[in-house]
Amino acid sequence: MTKFYHNAQRVITYLELTVSFLMSYHFLSLTIYKIILTSLKIISIMEIPQIPNLILYAIPFFIVTVIIEGIIIYKKNPKSYNLKDTLASLSMGIGNVFIEMVSKLLVVLVIVFIYNNFKFTTIPFVWWAWLLVLIGQDFFYYWFHRISHESRFFWASHIVHHSSQKYNLSTALRQTWTGSFFSFIFYLALPLIGFHPLMIFTQMSISLLYQYWIHTELIDKMPRWFEAIFNTPSHHRVHHGSNPLYLDRNHAGIFIVWDKLFGTFQAELDEEKVIYGLTTNLKTFNPITIAFHEWIAIFKDVFTSKTSLIKKLNYFIKPPGWKHDGTSILSEDLRKEWILKNTHKYYSKYNVK
Repeated sequence: MTKFYHNAQRVITYLELTVSFLMSYHFLSLTIYKIILTSLKIISIMEIPQIPNLILYAIPFFIVTVIIEGIIIYKKNPKSYNLKDTLASLSMGIGNVFIEMVSKLLVVLVIVFIYNNFKFTTIPFVWWAWLLVLIGQDFFYYWFHRISHESRFFWASHIVHHSSQKYNLSTALRQTWTGSFFSFIFYLALPLIGFHPLMIFTQMSISLLYQYWIHTELIDKMPRWFEAIFNTPSHHRVHHGSNPLYLDRNHAGIFIVWDKLFGTFQAELDEEKVIYGLTTNLKTFNPITIAFHEWIAIFKDVFTSKTSLIKKLNYFIKPPGWKHDGTSILSEDLRKEWILKNTHKYYSKYNVK
């Protein structure tokens, strides 16, 4: 235990810097947005409310909870806590922050441009608009998240978040270094519809806040009504599982109903303990390798495969595991094979399908 507390002291300062940077960048987009509006002399078009910096107020909570959770996990089972894994997650978070200081400028410029030039209508800052943007942003997040698992181009960035073999609050900070340059395309319908960019970026921050607490094993299940509507630690543990049954399930951000509507929901089974990580795990905590290993693998497949240009491009478009020579093993194949072997054990009780 003494060794753990000694290591914890090393982590705390690192953690404070990481969380502060990681959570603050989401409101950087709001600042950039206001600067752009001011420079274009269009800030007076609509009365813009003062939005409190929700993330800033939440930073102390993030720091305290990550430390407390780490201590609890270590006390329960020292082998279940890996300091190197936590440091790797924090390193990915810090890198994500600095890179997104650049990418956010692109994102804000594009969303503001669409809003100012192509919006269908102007949605005011009223209570029902916040409800609509909550539902709309979460809907588009679901499809962004799902496609990030079903297209290798997007998976090359998202794989970073799944690369940890542990599941705790620090895992929420293990973020991509490349995805922010193109993930925003999934939200372009929001400014086109007429949602104010400030409203969009605020909702993105709310979504981030919500998804933080579900990265833990310390919470088993929420009340049944809550589990039926919202994303929870149990639902998201499934999402991080490398078990064949759990692959590419539960893509929800806030509302789990999207997975139930579109056929990607899977309940966490007591008999099928979640195994975290990838189907083929990385054997390193090196942040550079974590960030770029899948991109390197894609380009290697493209340049070494002896096939047509179209099939080469499919290495970017098709799901992870796709091969041009017909030897593909996709997550859906692994899932179907598992279900065929285990239907007699689970179907009658859990309606696994």
